[in-house]
Amino acid sequence: MRFENMSSKLHRDKLFSLFEEDQEGVIYLRGGEIMYRYGTDYEFPFRQESNFWYLTDVNEPDYHMVMDLKSKTYHLFAPKREAAYAVWHGRIKPNGEIKEEYQPDKLHYDNDLLTVLNDLKPSVIYCLNEEQAEFLEDLNRNFNVETESLTDTITYCRCIKTDDELDKLRVSAKVNNEAHLAAMKAIKPGMYEYDMKAVFDFHQQKNGLLQDAYSGIHAGGKNSAILHYTENSKEIKDGDLYLIDSGYEYEGYASDVSRTYPANGKFTGDQAAIYQTALTALNKVIEAVKPGIKMEDLHLAAARIILQGLKDHGLVKGSIDDLMEKNIFALFFPHGLGHFLGMDTHDVGGYPKGVERIERPGIQFLRVRRELQPGMVITIEPGVYFIPALLKPALEDPEKAEFLNADKLEKLFNFGGIRIEDNLIITEDGCENLTDVPKEIKDIEKVMQG
Repeated sequence: MRFENMSSKLHRDKLFSLFEEDQEGVIYLRGGEIMYRYGTDYEFPFRQESNFWYLTDVNEPDYHMVMDLKSKTYHLFAPKREAAYAVWHGRIKPNGEIKEEYQPDKLHYDNDLLTVLNDLKPSVIYCLNEEQAEFLEDLNRNFNVETESLTDTITYCRCIKTDDELDKLRVSAKVNNEAHLAAMKAIKPGMYEYDMKAVFDFHQQKNGLLQDAYSGIHAGGKNSAILHYTENSKEIKDGDLYLIDSGYEYEGYASDVSRTYPANGKFTGDQAAIYQTALTALNKVIEAVKPGIKMEDLHLAAARIILQGLKDHGLVKGSIDDLMEKNIFALFFPHGLGHFLGMDTHDVGGYPKGVERIERPGIQFLRVRRELQPGMVITIEPGVYFIPALLKPALEDPEKAEFLNADKLEKLFNFGGIRIEDNLIITEDGCENLTDVPKEIKDIEKVMQG
């Protein structure tokens, strides 16, 4: 399934609408270039810069674009390829094909950029950053380049997804669900983390998804308590938990799902109790998701649920209010509850202009601080971890130690961690959950033992 290149026209119209009707000036964006490893000729797979892709549908290197605000005209600048390009990289697209595929109002070669800009005589050129501003000023020192407002306006556009974007996210999620389920069925003690990564990647790529959305986490045992673990090289042992946090892109739109389960297919008593704590937090928060609710309120609600579960299991003690006031939750849940999802895994728009982070342990890493609106896409990913680097100092701190059961906690220093993550579209009256990978204990065990 592929989508026609119509979405970028909608995105450009949305961006145009944020400027005054008689606004002077132009918008300029420079597309991505092929990147190489440390000065060698090793090419990284090309993936377009997200804002450029959003506005052009072009996922090829070395393009530029200009949007004339007054005439609402879209100019696309294609690279003038030499014959050697075809030798190393394949055929050179003729202009007619480029115009048909990307449908600009006007198509030019990149070496015509200065001529076109001079002809347009823009009073101001809006661009994204200082690097692009310097490029424009090198072309013509008289250009008046502004780098403040364009990022905010494109971010505003990208926060609320169009129907076409939501459909692409659904495709990405569907394939990701299949790959996660395949990994859950495949795991056995004695496999290595890279074996599991290979299973997961295979099921993505056989469905035509070739670009990973981020460096996936494939973590067995105590590695599952490393929040951004990427080594993926250790043996997964009998009795270990296995945490997978991974996803691929469909036409630039990401999926980001986490699951944690026992390598041998059966949760132990501790594993089941702690897993259920994280799962209850996930399920209760998803029930609460709706337009108008703030992500920080959801985060704090998840923290209270996690503390209650840890208290029920005898790992912490005291009233939940006191545990919250002393930030004990951050010892076990040190990251944010979730983030926006779209063309980037940690998609733009989480902090509108003027909104600052909450300087409080755990929640300071929350990637979204705003009220949710229909059309936004978020992840919800509570976690419970046993990280010696956090717990050992806390056990030596009298203000925190009084709330901790040292004997039980020390036995869990090698437990690892649990994270469960679903992807949600915010709807008019709640949310649409894109993730259907098994997550209830009985369902996980049934899949794995089957």
